[in-house]
Amino acid sequence: MSFLILVRHGQSTWNLEKKFTGWVDVDITETGKSEAKKAGQLIKEQNLKINYYYSSVQLRAKHTLKIIKEILNDEKEFKSVWQLNERHYGALTGLNKIEMAKKIGEKKVHEFRRSWDMKPDALSKESPHHPSNISIYKDVPEELIPSTESLKDTYNRVVKFFEEEIQEKLRNTNILISAHGNSIRALCKKLFELDNNLISNLEIPTGNPLLIKLDNSLKITKCEYLDKERAKDLLVFLKVSKLVK
Repeated sequence: MSFLILVRHGQSTWNLEKKFTGWVDVDITETGKSEAKKAGQLIKEQNLKINYYYSSVQLRAKHTLKIIKEILNDEKEFKSVWQLNERHYGALTGLNKIEMAKKIGEKKVHEFRRSWDMKPDALSKESPHHPSNISIYKDVPEELIPSTESLKDTYNRVVKFFEEEIQEKLRNTNILISAHGNSIRALCKKLFELDNNLISNLEIPTGNPLLIKLDNSLKITKCEYLDKERAKDLLVFLKVSKLVK
């Protein structure tokens, strides 16, 4: 038996401003810090020993994880990897979601945000928001730095890393991952075997730990959001399978 805990970072500055963030490296707000502290307290109440910690290389995920570890009083190092980054929103990066909905329509914005394989136009490499112009990505191979991504693209890089680095560890250890809305959605698609239509409806709340219990064959036996007041629906699929409390 083991546990996997997935935490979307606390509210970021661009979450607050309703901007498409993607690979831009912004920090969390005071609300985000409070969400991270509560997440840490809720995890602490589970009395679980966390054997491995992972995050993306983005500040909002790392800062959230650092706060959680402080609450847990755990000085263990964590591994940050670009493969767990948020989806790259291409030319939408930095734009306001509400303004874009008025400009091109809510339906089109929803398609860009939630469709499985639709990509926004590529972000110009001249943009200061392009990953090649952001210092934290200097060690990512140039050919792997995206200018835009679909959820499918995000899924492929996230799941490849999960299968190579994390999956086998889950047979006998507990792991906590601090990541992003779309990278966690990608993991949920893999873990819960969601089809391409179901994944488009899955909401991931900020700063609310998703606790997943697995048996030795990595079959999920239970899952629940620890902050019940802010729990998002994990879809009828999961309720039918009786994995959600």
